[in-house]
Amino acid sequence: MKAFQTIFKGAVAAGAVALAGLATVGAVSADELEAIKEKGVLRIAMSGQYPPFNFVNEQNQVVGFDPAIGTEIAKRMGLEVEIITTAWDGIIGGLLANKYDAVVGSMSITEERDKVIDFVGPYYNTKRAIFTKAGSPITSVDQLDEVKVGVTLGETHEQWARDQGYDLNTYKGLPELLLELDNGRVDAIVNDSIPVMLAMKAGQYDLAIVEDPSAEPIGAGIAIRENNPELAAAMQAALDSMMEDGTYLKIAEEWVGGDIR
Repeated sequence: MKAFQTIFKGAVAAGAVALAGLATVGAVSADELEAIKEKGVLRIAMSGQYPPFNFVNEQNQVVGFDPAIGTEIAKRMGLEVEIITTAWDGIIGGLLANKYDAVVGSMSITEERDKVIDFVGPYYNTKRAIFTKAGSPITSVDQLDEVKVGVTLGETHEQWARDQGYDLNTYKGLPELLLELDNGRVDAIVNDSIPVMLAMKAGQYDLAIVEDPSAEPIGAGIAIRENNPELAAAMQAALDSMMEDGTYLKIAEEWVGGDIR
């Protein structure tokens, strides 16, 4: 597993990411796979702000579990890959506006999202978790009503926290979210469990987890535009073959320390 000192240093230093705004969307052709093959490039998007799943390293390269998975899928489809970083809260809008072909960025599969996009996968599973600094008096979800809670803008966790009526601060990505918790600007954060627990394991942050009995496992999928059965089937076949021949496990062990299917 990559050292978190390097991961977070690179991710924080990366700075700006390109914004992808919502746009008017026209009809999407059902034969996008053929058009992508003609170009020879699969364009995939992610925030670049979610280590170790995707982040910008000190060489200004987008690396991590997600780009490794996306690159391998493209390779197995006979394609090159182009990785595009964009703000998470506009990433679906950018997909619908044809700014890229897929989102390979740890996107949770939800009913709401599935109304406007399609998913390939899931390619890993995680669940919502709540974290505080070690020694915090916050030990129960019930106490979050009285404190400042940090979330990443546009994530499913933001909507969940808003539904609970919490007092929120929103951030661009996980590195900023963790720094704000560490600096005491928020009292708790809500995020997928895996990346934060990996940061804790690496000794980068001294945090405690607040038990959340209502949290359930959720799959992360690859988002594509609707009405693309050929593209979906080709990407799913590539993903399935990776999982069968051990390539998926090798990538997972490198970036997250083990199998997360």
